[in-house]
Amino acid sequence: MQWQFWIIQTLNSVAFGGLLFLLSSGFSLIFGLMRIPNLAHGAFFMLGAYFGYTLLTRVGLHFWFAAIFAGLGVGIIGILMERFVLRALAGNEQGQVLVTLGVSFIIADICLLTWTGDPMPLAAPQALRPPLRLFGFAFPTYRLVVLGIALVAAVLLYVLMERTRLGAMIRAGVDDMEMARGVGIPVSRLFTTVFLLGAALAGIGGVLGGPILNAYPGLDTDMLPLALIVVILGGAGSLLGAFVGSFIVGFIYNFGIALAPDLAYFVLFLPMVLILVLTFLRLLTPGFLFRNARYAILLIFVTAAVITPTPDIPTMMLFALPLVGLYFLGIGLSYLVLLSRRRSQER
Repeated sequence: MQWQFWIIQTLNSVAFGGLLFLLSSGFSLIFGLMRIPNLAHGAFFMLGAYFGYTLLTRVGLHFWFAAIFAGLGVGIIGILMERFVLRALAGNEQGQVLVTLGVSFIIADICLLTWTGDPMPLAAPQALRPPLRLFGFAFPTYRLVVLGIALVAAVLLYVLMERTRLGAMIRAGVDDMEMARGVGIPVSRLFTTVFLLGAALAGIGGVLGGPILNAYPGLDTDMLPLALIVVILGGAGSLLGAFVGSFIVGFIYNFGIALAPDLAYFVLFLPMVLILVLTFLRLLTPGFLFRNARYAILLIFVTAAVITPTPDIPTMMLFALPLVGLYFLGIGLSYLVLLSRRRSQER
């Protein structure tokens, strides 16, 4: 039974990582191209889930058609937001960020007024509801399909970014926006296209996540911080970084929820935030953190032994190892902060 728990939780983590990739890939591209975090991106995910619920229960569409139309609907909202709101504040990055935050609040209030505060469960397709049995284990079929869709989406996005003219223009804009303007790339049209793509992916992800997460008020604020962590891990505008970061965060978050529900965000945020803050305040350096890593690892394992609900070693290791990985990741981010500060001083 214990092995079945680990296998099922691993599968759940991978499926959640796939959902997170659909959300964070568009978020990362928008962030990398426009140089602003779209704080309404979590609201797009939630709105997609509610659109999917309505199309399934009231319009009577098939699940996959509901996902497509919900994605298109959210994508159109993304276009309107980019063209008529963000474009009016071009050059005012702080104002653009604040506007995206305001749009997220507006969407959240509209969802609350339209669909009330009760969770809205989305039913998975009938054919995918029975579990898939392999080697004596029952696997949730729908989660396997979600994982497959995320992998297909990753391949298609890779082809788009690396093998098409549009992808070359997006990469040029991410690398150097002024140079892209100088060689004649239509940057404004590029902004609109990327916003459409990112918002549509978030909307589709919301529908696909509906049978797993449900549609409920606060879904946006639950998902957006995870997408932000993915961008921190993978880098703004990096598709590969979004892919790898999504599955790392998916594993850590899902196992954190399963083993210590009240500490899932603690596991994700604390090591990186603490290291970055202390580095920014010049109280720590990457060299100091690396030289004293053994003490940090010891403290992590002691904390894991105290916090984990069961005394067995596998559970403790599963809780501690992600924290160790995040500690070394924090050292890397600390080095980047130090490097950025040195470059600013040289200028």
